[in-house]
Amino acid sequence: MSNSTETDSLPGQRFRERFPLLALVIERMLLSILLLFAVSVLIFGGVEALPGDFATTYLGQSATPQAVANIRSELGLDRPIVTRYFEWLGGAVQGDFGTSWASRNSVSEQVGKRLGNSLFLAGFAAVIAVPLAVGLGMLSVHFRNRMPDKIINVISLAAISLPEFFIGYLLILYFAVNFGVATFPATVYDGMASLDRIKAIALPTATLVLVVLAHMMRMTRAAILSVMSSAYMETAELKGLSAWRAIARHAAPNALAPIINVVALNLAYLVVGVVVVEVVFVYPGMGQYMVDAVTVRDMPVVQACGLIFAAVYIFLNMLADILAIIANPRLRHPR
Repeated sequence: MSNSTETDSLPGQRFRERFPLLALVIERMLLSILLLFAVSVLIFGGVEALPGDFATTYLGQSATPQAVANIRSELGLDRPIVTRYFEWLGGAVQGDFGTSWASRNSVSEQVGKRLGNSLFLAGFAAVIAVPLAVGLGMLSVHFRNRMPDKIINVISLAAISLPEFFIGYLLILYFAVNFGVATFPATVYDGMASLDRIKAIALPTATLVLVVLAHMMRMTRAAILSVMSSAYMETAELKGLSAWRAIARHAAPNALAPIINVVALNLAYLVVGVVVVEVVFVYPGMGQYMVDAVTVRDMPVVQACGLIFAAVYIFLNMLADILAIIANPRLRHPR
């Protein structure tokens, strides 16, 4: 019995030994798929468990029981929850999130428009925040325990301490109300040209950059400082290599794994955590769409937005794990 068990496990063991990098990547992908499935169950079940009823909200408190029953039958709410879950999941896998209960429009079409707006905002913020955070982290290490390092740390701590809605309202007060140098995205955003869109998202982009910049910068600084204490970095400095060159050419590349992880987590936050910023600036993205749907108990929209946010977050975390694995020289060049 033991021989047959060992023989059965040999192919998997051999694959792991011959392709350790690929095996880890496949494992992360499978775990991400299982996690997304578990999250879909929680989203659907959690939304179903919410108190209240759409039919009653839609028809009003004076609705007759028969009218409420008719609406529930029309929407399929009288069917078993397990049946409705698998129908919803099957449609979601194919990109069909059903029909909005409130507007009777296709949820997929509305989500497609709103998701594009959210990704545009998050992507523009990421293009600014990521290189700026890495550069400031390297600069902070270069001037370690000196005035520039202290100034950067104080500003980053202040930015971390303030919630995004407070930062957003401060930016609105000073740049839109007092000085009039910025505009709001609002409803005209979809019809704007590319340059006008960039101008319109200046304030929400600045808010997102300030929110994620400090965390990425501090983690970059910590990762590079950890590498700087290594013996080979001391040897490089003893050989006369300049401090900035040692940081840029040796310390930063060897600190890639933790930097990639923190950047990916913050990119995930930019997409998922954009809800508050979109509400503050009345930005026509996924977050605003979901909040509007919650107020009228439009459950297909809430479930679709929740699943998409979860999928983006899980995907970016999976991508961070894969990139960290690839960046590990021990896995790239196994002995």
